[in-house]
Amino acid sequence: MTVEIVYFVHGTTNDNEKNIATGWGDCTLSDLGLKQTRKMSQRLKDVQFDCVFCSDLRRAVDSVNIIWGSLIQIIQDKRLRECNYGDLTGVKISTLRKIMIKHIDNPFPNGESYKEVEKRIRSFLEDLKENYLGRKVAILAHQAPQLALDVILNGKTWKQAIKEDWRRKQPKEWKPGWIYYLS
Repeated sequence: MTVEIVYFVHGTTNDNEKNIATGWGDCTLSDLGLKQTRKMSQRLKDVQFDCVFCSDLRRAVDSVNIIWGSLIQIIQDKRLRECNYGDLTGVKISTLRKIMIKHIDNPFPNGESYKEVEKRIRSFLEDLKENYLGRKVAILAHQAPQLALDVILNGKTWKQAIKEDWRRKQPKEWKPGWIYYLS
């Protein structure tokens, strides 16, 4: 038996539009993000999930509430947060991308490493496996947790996951949900 995971990213934020890396910082969905999220709500209106999990950061919570509202059980989980960029919170995303690989094992100054994100996601997946085998769940979160899923469930290295991340490609290969299987 497996847990089918459908992974979604939050809508575009004001920081995304300014090319700013938010990390654990709080920011709001932009007008575009609100439009994307409402469109996603329409696409998913007939899709059934047993439960929806999301990061506890505002941009994820706002997105999940627009998409599912009170239609299904929504569980916020801080383990699904973006990577904590520490002192580099607020830098340009292009600057952050140049140094991401350096922080696979080494934490960002006063932040965390990608391996620490992986540890959080492994803990979350253990709970999923224990409680949701044979079920279909949605997760709505951020870049680093998605990269961790690619490492844990798809067997990629961190360097490979970072290099192949859809956010780095032009045009970006965004999807209305990435599917992962946990067994």
